[in-house]
Amino acid sequence: MDLIKLTNVKKTYRTGVTAIQDLNLRIAKGDFVFIIGSTGCGKSTLIKMLYREEKPTSGQIVVGGIDVGKLRNGKVYKIRRKIGVVFQDYKLLPKSTVFENVAFALEIFGLPKDEIYAKVIKVLELVGLKNKIKNYPSQLSGGEQQRVAIARAIVNGPKLLICDEPTGNLDPETSMEIMQVLEEINKLGTTIIMVTHDINIVKQMNKRVIVLDSGRVLKDYEKGTYSHENN
Repeated sequence: MDLIKLTNVKKTYRTGVTAIQDLNLRIAKGDFVFIIGSTGCGKSTLIKMLYREEKPTSGQIVVGGIDVGKLRNGKVYKIRRKIGVVFQDYKLLPKSTVFENVAFALEIFGLPKDEIYAKVIKVLELVGLKNKIKNYPSQLSGGEQQRVAIARAIVNGPKLLICDEPTGNLDPETSMEIMQVLEEINKLGTTIIMVTHDINIVKQMNKRVIVLDSGRVLKDYEKGTYSHENN
């Protein structure tokens, strides 16, 4: 069953630049998909439209049964609750502990403290940071900070996790550790879409790979076929 469906999507910015054109794409629930392509191919615009930071100029984007493009600004929270987003720069609160950084994502929904505690501990255990709950971001390595960012993105149980270059600031070994964390999250049923420039990661992970070029799908490799054809 599709979690995401894009039909004839086009995005033209006010500058006149068309970043996405005639894009048709379907992503099933529970899938793990890499989106790759050269700089300026439309990767960032695509994922920004999925979580409604940008609206399509034309066409339809449906995420979890919601027509994202038709959402009024005051209703954007409806889609944001279903989506977790992880960025290249971790965007952590420097004066808050690991626990507080993750808990913040739940506090805005007004959940009871005991429920927040249980959920935060559960996701920190999943990302391997249960023993660092009282640490501050400055006391963590880059890989650990990214794990905190991932925990914060998934603590609310989103159906979809969007990762925008999550390993961009990390060394190869730490990058693969982060990928293993994402693999575990995917196994629990969360759909993952990851934008990356790191072709080595793409080859090692053996997932579905979508190659964008000039705002269009150039190639769509089924799971496990990308590394075969691109060695």
